Amino acid sequence: MRIAVIAKQVPDLVEGLEIDTSGKSIDWDSIRYIISEADDHALEQALLLKERHGATVEVFSVDVGEAREALMTAIAKGADRATLIGAEAEPARTSHAAARLFASLLRGLRFDLILTGVRAIDDLDGSLGGLLAGFLDLPYVGLVRKVEISGCAAIVQKEFPAGYATELEVRLPAVLGIQSAEQPPRYVPISRLRQVMKTARVEEETAAVTDGECALVERLFAPEEGAGATMLTGSVEEIAQRIAGLLVERHVVR
Repeated sequence: MRIAVIAKQVPDLVEGLEIDTSGKSIDWDSIRYIISEADDHALEQALLLKERHGATVEVFSVDVGEAREALMTAIAKGADRATLIGAEAEPARTSHAAARLFASLLRGLRFDLILTGVRAIDDLDGSLGGLLAGFLDLPYVGLVRKVEISGCAAIVQKEFPAGYATELEVRLPAVLGIQSAEQPPRYVPISRLRQVMKTARVEEETAAVTDGECALVERLFAPEEGAGATMLTGSVEEIAQRIAGLLVERHVVR
């Protein structure tokens, strides 16, 4: 079995985002990147399948931010191969562009499973997995929290709101959007990572990005700072009455 994992680099929101001089986009050069949390779970799920079924795990990441270090970490965790993708023009900034880029590389490589995080902080609607499956003409299931392999099919648990889940049988090859792995992503000791960085090698590929989308953003604005908080004092009943009055005053409730 051959499994591909998409490892996206996303902005680290611990630090503030800045707007570029055009006013229409984020200043991407000022951003610190980290691997998307859901993609880290996708990697963990792939490694669990490797341990159970002897699969080969290959990780792909676009050359943005700390992608090379993230790929080295994936190898240290147990991935068999890692590929850093350099874009011929601008890096893929949207889900459509990223999906086209990954599809151009994965098409024809005969993977049994392609795993990606179902959401990211820059892709809250979880569109990357579905778009990638569409470009590759493969079945897709998102919000997956467990994967088992049975012959030529994957048995997956798909999560629904309110804690409900259903079990689906998906014929391989397929693309799965991982909500969470069956266990938390494994930790890599620094000593192990340093050893891997001395011996392992990250493959490099180049692909063209063809977004094909129209720019919809006319202007970005930083949030305005408020005047500060108003502390309410008094008894519980007095505070509750004041809150209710504020909600009516600001037309939140009638």
